[in-house]
Amino acid sequence: MAKSVFEFSVKDINGSDVSLSQYKGKFLLIVNVASKCGFTPQYQGLEDLYKELDDQLVVLGFPCNQFGAQEPGNSEEIKNFCSLNYNISFPLFQKIEVNGENASPLYQFLKQEKPGLLGTEAIKWNFTKFLVNREGQVIKRYAPTDKPQDIKNDLSKML
Repeated sequence: MAKSVFEFSVKDINGSDVSLSQYKGKFLLIVNVASKCGFTPQYQGLEDLYKELDDQLVVLGFPCNQFGAQEPGNSEEIKNFCSLNYNISFPLFQKIEVNGENASPLYQFLKQEKPGLLGTEAIKWNFTKFLVNREGQVIKRYAPTDKPQDIKNDLSKML
């Protein structure tokens, strides 16, 4: 079983393989995102956080259509939406599932490492966030309602 997020490889939004080990030495904020969600405006806060702390933090966005079918588009449509509406520069990945038997191995690991309320592992909604330290350990899970600014306050104590 994996011991670190850095042991995983994922496909970026263009279909290329990306080893998460390339982010060793930085904090990661891994987020399941969606374009048509009430929390979608958090894209702006995530982008601001990424730009402000780019030498210490990488935001990784994983589109997911499992919650209210709020990410119906293909990779090209998702990329265009993020670029046109929020000028996203942080890495985006191919659409994945975060729950169920087809859940991405990365998300299976994240959920096991940091279960949610009452110990449930399932992701409840879009924009659930996982903070990973420089060694690839999952150190905190944030609810969709937790704003990027709240995460910045937590990070400032660790940097």
